[in-house]
Amino acid sequence: MSGMGSSLRAAALLAFVVLSILVSLLISSVQQFGARVTHFSNATVPGDEEELASLRGALIYQLRQRRGEIIPLLLPDEEDSDNNENSLPQEFSLWQNEALDSLDYSLWSEITLGSRRAHLDEMDCDSLVDMQALEVLGSGYTKLVVKVNLAGGQPVALKLVNEQGIDMGKCLEDFKDPRGCRELVSYKLKKEIVLLQRLKHPNVIQLKGHCAGGQGGRGGEGERVTVILEQGNPLQMIQLLQSPWEDRFRVCLDLARLLHFLSRSPLGSVALLDFQPRQFVTVSGSLKLTDLDDASAAETACRADADCTLQFPHRNFSLPCSARGVCEGLNEKRNVYNAYRYFFTYLLPHQAPAGLTHLVDHIMNSTGELKADINQTLEAFEHILLLYKSGLHLDNLPPSVIRDYTLTRGMATSGDVEYRCWPSYSQQGCVLSVHGAREAAHICSSHSQCGGFTLSGRKTWTGRFLASFRSSFTHLVPDGTSDVYVKKTKALDAPV
Repeated sequence: MSGMGSSLRAAALLAFVVLSILVSLLISSVQQFGARVTHFSNATVPGDEEELASLRGALIYQLRQRRGEIIPLLLPDEEDSDNNENSLPQEFSLWQNEALDSLDYSLWSEITLGSRRAHLDEMDCDSLVDMQALEVLGSGYTKLVVKVNLAGGQPVALKLVNEQGIDMGKCLEDFKDPRGCRELVSYKLKKEIVLLQRLKHPNVIQLKGHCAGGQGGRGGEGERVTVILEQGNPLQMIQLLQSPWEDRFRVCLDLARLLHFLSRSPLGSVALLDFQPRQFVTVSGSLKLTDLDDASAAETACRADADCTLQFPHRNFSLPCSARGVCEGLNEKRNVYNAYRYFFTYLLPHQAPAGLTHLVDHIMNSTGELKADINQTLEAFEHILLLYKSGLHLDNLPPSVIRDYTLTRGMATSGDVEYRCWPSYSQQGCVLSVHGAREAAHICSSHSQCGGFTLSGRKTWTGRFLASFRSSFTHLVPDGTSDVYVKKTKALDAPV
């Protein structure tokens, strides 16, 4: 009984928290587990019984279609299908409408239990007890995303149905059934739970668990579904455009790695139909896909080559129709070109290191014209990363450039006269990423106001050093992790 009370308390607290951040969620009574899709609430519907029956029938049809989208995603992998006690029952191979109702229990049970290989759904309604809501991270037609801290201080993001969203409003207008509409809209959340379980990758947001809002954390149809995710920061493209090239390259590299995975995922080739920067977040600097409800694992069917056309605002691409009657590779090419037009175009070429510009240009040309597949694209990105981390792209720098500087080891600067450069890792000065002292000396020599630089133990995600460039130095102080390089033409303004 205590477990049941704890779950009910968590569900009630969840509704209260969302209300406290000015989201007017309707509070309904807790329903018993196992409620069926055809058991609608006694909504007041204008008109006679014939109109009521017609609206119910139309809503049931919509619900069947939503379930039909999720069921194929739950099918076991071929290598898992034999001798697997967690495999779905044989009736999941039936797609007839009359069979769908009988699959409701198995469908939600599979979502609740998690994937067949790993039960990673560790958090449930009990985890949300005594959580603290911090802010609304975003809201859309269907979903609301809330930033919260759990009782132990762990930050997570919660996704739930946006009761005031356009999807909910339109459904209520069409069908006049709050409970049935909540169920219909929540299918996008259920689909995301399944996709997050099956598409596990470092560049896909991590699913922490979910709460179905019912007794013991088990949700019947029509109850509130909340997805518990690791917390990320919304991708700010304007801020990213002002970031150092290394950080912008990281976003593009992460995206290439993600698309490579999606091209051969456990579900097959997956297309991101709503490919926008708003579908991504960053977690500790790493790019992660956070919205998967519009992902599609189905290749486009075709009868002729004309059916295999990719249409974009300013470009169209044609693919052949295969002998199997599908546009093979269409999902992959759609993803690659969207990556080019939404990310690569803005983030990759600007201020790329001189020794890497020809390689960056190659990626831009091959993805912009769809001349390379995702394997070749990722290979090109990894090659750039290797050169950049190793410093091999700096072979043309003259070794003598460092001779113009006096080195003082084990020292740091104090009271320095700083100047600003762009883009910098510090808004108050000029802090740039370098492979070593030779590259830092080359940069300092190209800045007219630079009088020297400091190399510390701080490094970027690639393992490169952060160098602080300054116009002059006033004092040096002992620091075992730093080295100071001063132009020989400059003199310390005060004794060490």
